[in-house]
Order: sequence, then structure tokens, then C-alpha cells
Amino acid sequence: MKVTVVWSSPNSDGLTNSAATQVMNGLKNAGAEVNEIWLNKKKINHCIACGNGWGNCKAEGECVLKDDFIDIYRDLKESDGIVFVSAVYWSDMTECMKAFIDRLRRCDAVKNHFLSEKRCLLVACAGGTGRGTLECLHQMEMALTHMNMRAYDRIPVIRYNSDYILPALEKAGEVYVDRLTNGFNMYY
Repeated sequence: MKVTVVWSSPNSDGLTNSAATQVMNGLKNAGAEVNEIWLNKKKINHCIACGNGWGNCKAEGECVLKDDFIDIYRDLKESDGIVFVSAVYWSDMTECMKAFIDRLRRCDAVKNHFLSEKRCLLVACAGGTGRGTLECLHQMEMALTHMNMRAYDRIPVIRYNSDYILPALEKAGEVYVDRLTNGFNMYY
């Protein structure tokens, strides 16, 4: 069982890193092989909408930009499960996560469909007031639906609930592996 955790925050010691670490601990406790991708340490360019808006991504399912995207996309295709963890900026994902997901859905939603039906765990982390976490989770889920991916759970983490939510994320990782292994008791 391989699960890839894609997380984005410029901070190596903040709330988002703590959340990603707790989920990864749970995944490992349940016996999963964990592949961690810290997007802020990768080179991910934003989509340039080549070819009058649809270039190679529509025709070939590949992006013309040469950066770390292709390797990460391959990792996601080879994973049994995917966890997305993002800091919250302006009630949305980080710019780094948005750039990655924009390119991901262009390649996968129209041509490849490699990620279709993959069930994901979504986590949004806000260190400020926390008001934007639910909107961020909504934006993450909407992006996934374009690729026919499914959100298994959506977890908001804010500085006011971190004392009890961070430990719960470890359990969430364990349960997620169990569901990936034994099936999801869900309609979709």
C-alpha cells in the first residue's frame, strides 16, 4: 500500500508541517509506504495555457513545461491513496498547491484519467483566524472532482483546535489506510 502525501507551506516547523507529519505517522502506523512531497521544495511552474489554452495536456496528456511536475504526477499515478495538505491563504490553497493542481487537472481530467476514482484525504491548515479553512477545503475538493477523484475526508486545522485535531490526524491516517485496504463504506 503506497500513499503519497502532497503538502504545501513555506514553513518547515509550522501548523501545516505538523499536520502533514501527524497524517504520515498514522499512515506508517497502519503499514503504508509513505511518499512525502513538499511542494515548496519542488520546482513547479504555473500553467502557461499554451496552444491557445489547450496544448499538449489535452492532446497528449503531458505538460510541455520541464520541471518537477512530471515526476510528482507519476508518483500520484502509482499511489493507492493521496493526501493533500495545504496552508490556507486568502481562504484558498497555497499558490504552490494551486499551480500544481491546475496543471494536474489539465493533464488528467481531459486526456489521461489516471487519477479517476482515487480517494483522497484533504487537510487545510490556517494559523490565523481559521475562517478560510472550510473554503479552502471546498476549493481543493472542487479541483479533485474535475479529475473524478473523491474526497474521503476533509479536515480543517486551525490554531484553536490544533491541540485535539493534530492527534486526531494520526488516527485519520490509520483509518484511511484501512479504508484503502478494505474498502470504503460510502455511496461514491
